[in-house]
Amino acid sequence: MSQSEANLLGNVHGGNIMKMVDDTAGVSANRFAQGPAVTAAMDEMAFLNPVRVGDVLHVSAQVNWAGTSSMEVGVRAEVDRWDAVTERVHVASAYLVFVAVDAEGGTRRVPELSIETPEERRHFREAEIRRANRLARREAIDHSRRESDEATA
Repeated sequence: MSQSEANLLGNVHGGNIMKMVDDTAGVSANRFAQGPAVTAAMDEMAFLNPVRVGDVLHVSAQVNWAGTSSMEVGVRAEVDRWDAVTERVHVASAYLVFVAVDAEGGTRRVPELSIETPEERRHFREAEIRRANRLARREAIDHSRRESDEATA
């Protein structure tokens, strides 16, 4: 990470890390979908430790859940500290939702997600919980807006 990516505190700006997270998740989503997939939402982004100028950032992603045309991609960012020989430091985690699109920008089907290991089953279950929460939150907000519109009508 370079000085041009630093924030006012001298650490790497979180927006730069978010872009790298989105780019990495996008590669994972596109490969899984066997074609274009676009970011629909960043469900969660947790910054756990600062990234310092000079650190080497490693970002990895995997598809945790897949539906008909959408998928959740989990991302983990870690750094190798430039000034010390230590284990990699976990600096951020995120969950993004992608939708597979066709040439006209419409949705298209994605393959079924193969779940083989206990860890993959855990990731899948946790992704289902996040999806249910997203849908419930969206419904609650829509309901609140309908009530507000009815009250002002």
